[in-house]
Amino acid sequence: METINISLVAIGLAFALLLVPLGLSLFFEFKLIKQLVYSTFRMTVQLVLIGIFLKYLFKWDNPLINFSWLTIMILVAVFSSIRNAAIKISFLFVPAFTSFFLSTFLVVLYLNSLVIPTDSIMEAKYLIVLGGMVLGNCLRGNIIGISTFYNNLRQNDKNYLYTLSLGASQFKALLPRFQKSVELALKPTLASMATMGIVALPGMMTGVILGGADPETAIKYQIVIVIAMVVSTISSVVFTILLSLKICFNKYGILRKNIFINHKQSFSPKK
Repeated sequence: METINISLVAIGLAFALLLVPLGLSLFFEFKLIKQLVYSTFRMTVQLVLIGIFLKYLFKWDNPLINFSWLTIMILVAVFSSIRNAAIKISFLFVPAFTSFFLSTFLVVLYLNSLVIPTDSIMEAKYLIVLGGMVLGNCLRGNIIGISTFYNNLRQNDKNYLYTLSLGASQFKALLPRFQKSVELALKPTLASMATMGIVALPGMMTGVILGGADPETAIKYQIVIVIAMVVSTISSVVFTILLSLKICFNKYGILRKNIFINHKQSFSPKK
């Protein structure tokens, strides 16, 4: 069964649906119009370009090119997660890149070598597609986890400093915030898992079915990718935070104020 092609006219009709959120934004004066138009435009351009690139990427199917492209995807995800956490790139780049790379590449490598019977563990169709899905979830989890951990500590560090003054180790004093951050980072994924198949058909499963596969095969792929997402997300969040402690705190265990992009405004004394 072949997938039904969508014509350019039909794509235009799909874009027409955006008149609903635009109309609601105008009527209720939501400040969403500019962001909605910008995001839609950027999404369209990026997907068109990546569609052209993937066509040749799958055709060439060169292991070195595939690995390089996955690395570029990881770099973009790292910069995006750090930027959204409002922390300077120089402080979190190495911890975040190390965590993202290991949690994404090793999980996908495991799937391609032991779970999915591919001809090559570096096959573009599986390495890039699975890597992209795993990375997307890692990105969302890290934005939540990193932001929660460092911004909560930034805004209210009295309990942390008090615990340190009582003789506790840095990790013990940070443990409650660390636990809370990881839990919040995993909540969206776990909530989605709990309702998957009942409330909504997930994207991976829908895509495989629309691609012509039977529902049984689609379900198997969905289970595999969700497990991979959970493993990679918790791994990347945990190790990004842990690896960043030596960089973002001084030798006395005090959070460095200059790690934040707007630290001067936030920490300047009141006049």
